[in-house]
Amino acid sequence: MSKVAIILIPLVIIGVLVVGAFGIYNGLVSSQEEAKAAWAQVENQYQRRADLIPNLVETVKGFAQQEKSVLEEVTRLRSQWGEARQSGDINKSLQAAQGLDGALGRLMVVVERYPELKSNQNFMKLQDQLEGTENRVSVERKRFNESVLNYNKKIRTFPGALFAGLFGFERMPLFEAEQDAKKAPKVKF
Repeated sequence: MSKVAIILIPLVIIGVLVVGAFGIYNGLVSSQEEAKAAWAQVENQYQRRADLIPNLVETVKGFAQQEKSVLEEVTRLRSQWGEARQSGDINKSLQAAQGLDGALGRLMVVVERYPELKSNQNFMKLQDQLEGTENRVSVERKRFNESVLNYNKKIRTFPGALFAGLFGFERMPLFEAEQDAKKAPKVKF
């Protein structure tokens, strides 16, 4: 064997080991960053839920309250008109009828502005939004757990385990549901 081969073979082996070590290290960093990014997406969905649901609840409450107050006014004025009509007092009947006309006009304006304004439809929309948001959270939790699982496998299997300990890579926890998660969250109206 020549002197060049004796020097070159160990250098090639050391070079392959160094390149391999860089590859393993970079793979660990990449997996760790993917897991962190997946967690950021979970937090994004939590923030979406935190921002969206209270606004939706208040919006639906507002629509339902507006619809409720207009309908209550129409019902009250209709009742007054009926009582005035039975009394035979034309002035009371006229006033009650004018009040009822105004209330019905306001109801028609509400309906024209918000043709979809029906309490049950609004609550169904709220329910759909809640379900959609919870599904998004669930999907992002699943993606996070998949990323963490991939990362944890890399730091626990050979040769990643050698480098993980050397460079301080530690296991990341999987998302686990809380004990009370079996109970559905309650939305208060």
